[in-house]
Amino acid sequence: MSGFGKVAVLFGGTSAEREVSLNSGSRVLAALQGQGVDAHAFDPALQPLDALKGYDRAFIALHGRHGEDGTIQGALEVMHIPYTGPGVLASALAMDKFRTKLMWQAANLPIPEYVLLDADSDFAAIEARLGLPLFVKPAREGSSIGITKVKATGQLAAAYAEAARHDPLVIAEKGVMGGEYTIGILGETALPIIKIEPATEWYDYEAKYNRDDTRYLCPCELSADKQALISKQALEAFRILGGRGWGRVDFLMDEAGNHYFLEVNTAPGMTDHSLVPMAARVAGMEYPVLVRRVLELAAND
Repeated sequence: MSGFGKVAVLFGGTSAEREVSLNSGSRVLAALQGQGVDAHAFDPALQPLDALKGYDRAFIALHGRHGEDGTIQGALEVMHIPYTGPGVLASALAMDKFRTKLMWQAANLPIPEYVLLDADSDFAAIEARLGLPLFVKPAREGSSIGITKVKATGQLAAAYAEAARHDPLVIAEKGVMGGEYTIGILGETALPIIKIEPATEWYDYEAKYNRDDTRYLCPCELSADKQALISKQALEAFRILGGRGWGRVDFLMDEAGNHYFLEVNTAPGMTDHSLVPMAARVAGMEYPVLVRRVLELAAND
């Protein structure tokens, strides 16, 4: 017996990240079943949520809306089913890049300069203020969906229109171009930092999931002191949002060696391209052990 009872692995769902979730969830399911856990696939797009009654625990491998934004977490709370990852409020906050930034600003954590956009924004003035390149993104999407890198004057309006197709809440963010990094969190521990070197211009959907030429450096080439500072602040950034269990904090470096926190992922990918399994492996934890540990951390708010 695994001690976990009957476990639902939630994956698939209805968000724009459904395909990634199907990949993540199928691997998680196989890892749990391979360790003798009574784990079952559960796709909320195909099954009513009340079919979860009778399960003892849930592993959330859903990505994006209705999986990572507090909604499925709220349903599991009502049913008193412990689940992996952060709770309702933390999940909702982390899914909203704008409100995440507000929380981090209040805590004096470093973030890139940004502006909230709407259809009446003075796009030329914002381009001048933030400088180029800048990034325009829907505030409540994941996997780089709807994001545009604005590289030339006059492109901001079109980038806003593209992002607004995905979410009425849109932000423009100063380009911080000294490198992209991520740090996984497991319980109270920060995993080794990974530096991401995409062959594409930036770490877009294609680089994340479909290409094999993205380089991942772990060890990440930052100094030991810098890594220690970032690890400490990343745990703080996660906790400020109410994070618990596990997650992933993404950050950027500028050319001067300053770091800026970008966002939190509260249901990190578990595919063969995914970053938390990669960092865990460097820390000596193979994929099945990682999956089991995440499940052990399942809780209710």
